[in-house]
Amino acid sequence: RAVGPQSVRASVRAFASATPPGQQQTQRQQQQPATTTARIATMSGKTVTQRELEEHSKPDNAWIVIDGDVYDVSKFAAMHPGGEELLREYAGQDCTEVFYGLHRHEVIVKYQPRLMVGRLETAEPRSEDNRIRTTAELSGIPYCEPPAWQGAFSAYLTEEHIKLRHTVRKWLDENVREEAEAGELNGKKPSDEIFKKMGDAGLLAGRIGPGEHLKLIDRKDIFGFPIEKFDYFAEGILHEEVGRLACPGFVDGLGSGMCIGLPPVLQFGPDWMKEKVGKEVLGGLKRISLAITEPFAGSDVAGLKTTAKKTPDGRFYIVNGTKKWITNGHDSDYFTTLVRTENGLSMLLIERSEGVETSKIKTSYSPSAGTAYITFENVKVPVENLIGYEDAGFMHAMYNFNHERWMIIAYIIAGARGIVEECFKWANQRVAFGKPLIQQPVIRQKLANMVSKVESIYSWYEALTYQMTKLPYDQQSMKLAGTMSLLKFRATRVAWEVADDAIQIFGGRAITNSGMGKYVERFMRTNKFAAILGGSEEVMADLGIKMATKGIPATAKL
Repeated sequence: RAVGPQSVRASVRAFASATPPGQQQTQRQQQQPATTTARIATMSGKTVTQRELEEHSKPDNAWIVIDGDVYDVSKFAAMHPGGEELLREYAGQDCTEVFYGLHRHEVIVKYQPRLMVGRLETAEPRSEDNRIRTTAELSGIPYCEPPAWQGAFSAYLTEEHIKLRHTVRKWLDENVREEAEAGELNGKKPSDEIFKKMGDAGLLAGRIGPGEHLKLIDRKDIFGFPIEKFDYFAEGILHEEVGRLACPGFVDGLGSGMCIGLPPVLQFGPDWMKEKVGKEVLGGLKRISLAITEPFAGSDVAGLKTTAKKTPDGRFYIVNGTKKWITNGHDSDYFTTLVRTENGLSMLLIERSEGVETSKIKTSYSPSAGTAYITFENVKVPVENLIGYEDAGFMHAMYNFNHERWMIIAYIIAGARGIVEECFKWANQRVAFGKPLIQQPVIRQKLANMVSKVESIYSWYEALTYQMTKLPYDQQSMKLAGTMSLLKFRATRVAWEVADDAIQIFGGRAITNSGMGKYVERFMRTNKFAAILGGSEEVMADLGIKMATKGIPATAKL
């Protein structure tokens, strides 16, 4: 059943009392907000009079006001990264404008529980209308969520889809965000605990999409979405929400390799492989990646040189060669590997074993992605590990490309929309030349460009996703390949243009990897991954038009 504004509001109300999947909360946990950000949204304290505020205006006895809330910074001032004097200059004053010109709201999230005294008597009491939304919630800023989540009618989505985004975002905020931010900076891979949590919640299985593999997990639903109704729109929501964590390297480390490396196993692998490897990977117990690209062959898959030769007794393949730029390869237990056999290309499942060596490749995003250079040296692989048919590996590899490109589109659109939100917030709170940036026509023009481009590709993405729900998987590659290629081409161009406009709006902060512009800097530095992975922009554009020319009637004349 399609949804409209009333069902959206009903879903939001229902979500407020929902328990995230995989968690058995006690009555106390249900009554207490689960995260620091949630606690801040509901925190209350004493009422502070103006006179009390003025009495705390000395360097050694300093209270300040930020957004109506009063903070005691007397002792904190000495630890202030921006300098002690700068903070004490505003003792006894409201410094909201100055604060939000220099800091993200997460600074409040970090220090409010320790420093907050209460709320200024002249400030409006905190309520649902004037509180600042947390990262676990959907944005209230126009165009910063997909239309159906901002009150628009949808011909594609049901109430289950609407609830799903709320539930997933909250779960990721509580279970993944903190480690993601740390991992993006320190380069550590996502922990085994995170993978196990994702497996238990059904997040890993859901990111593979609808299909028989969902029977491999011990769940009747994924974040409350019934397994029997799970579709590509639901899968897309999972990809988008993981992408909105805005930690590009860490996000890829959360199983992007699985999303492209496991489907060939599930589609073409023998039953034992589907059962064993499928359960291990979808349960978050093992990791897998797709090993196709080589130093010698990128988009030109047919040119790869890694070989697999059978032993005289026919029981094993001996694999030799190298793979490069393999997402998650450094941390994988399994490698879905395209190799050259006697009469063509074949696909093998190679387990990490003797002769398999991986080393990290330093790329533009965080090492937490585990991007790897892989060396296979006389690796002994049982012939039972053949995926599909020998010498049919090229077709097996192509079979999943359409879905991979759609997944990349989902991630890049979510990332671009997140940057639009960053720009709206910054333009609204940053004061320059005596007025907020958003009052400058040139800034509004940039925002108009960003919004119109993101909304247009999202609408195309929705329409294409709908076609996927109506076509069997094998027909999607034939009927949607050209359109999917053109959408990927357009989506990655939009991402580049959004990044460019965002940089100009944020200025120097957009080229600083911390502080106000850190998410813009990350997006600027990493959005080109989507323009290369899964097929470069140029190849996508050419493929889309080549496919179109095949459909031109011979009788078509001016």
